Amino acid sequence: MIIKNEEAKSHVIDESSSRKILGMGGTLMMVEVTFRKGGVGVIHSHEKHEQVSYIVKGSFEVQVGDETRILKAGDSFYAGYHVPHAVKALEDSIILDVFNPFREDFLEDQQ
Repeated sequence: MIIKNEEAKSHVIDESSSRKILGMGGTLMMVEVTFRKGGVGVIHSHEKHEQVSYIVKGSFEVQVGDETRILKAGDSFYAGYHVPHAVKALEDSIILDVFNPFREDFLEDQQ
């Protein structure tokens, strides 16, 4: 599978964020999420998914479990099963999320 970013379908999450599925196969899914300054990924956890995230551009206040830190481009975090996590964009920013297994709910959004 080859996906060109400019050809990937964008899904609007809310007024401050959108996402594109940039890769998927087997049990993995890679998703680019674009945030405007102040955009929030609310605190949540996954019962069936592991998530590793890489800050591509900008900076975020990131909460994983009981830890909160400022992460910038080049930094990353991991949220395992049932681990609460959240992000807040401190500037216009992009984060790359990888899920195992893939997020079926994201596929439904693409239709």
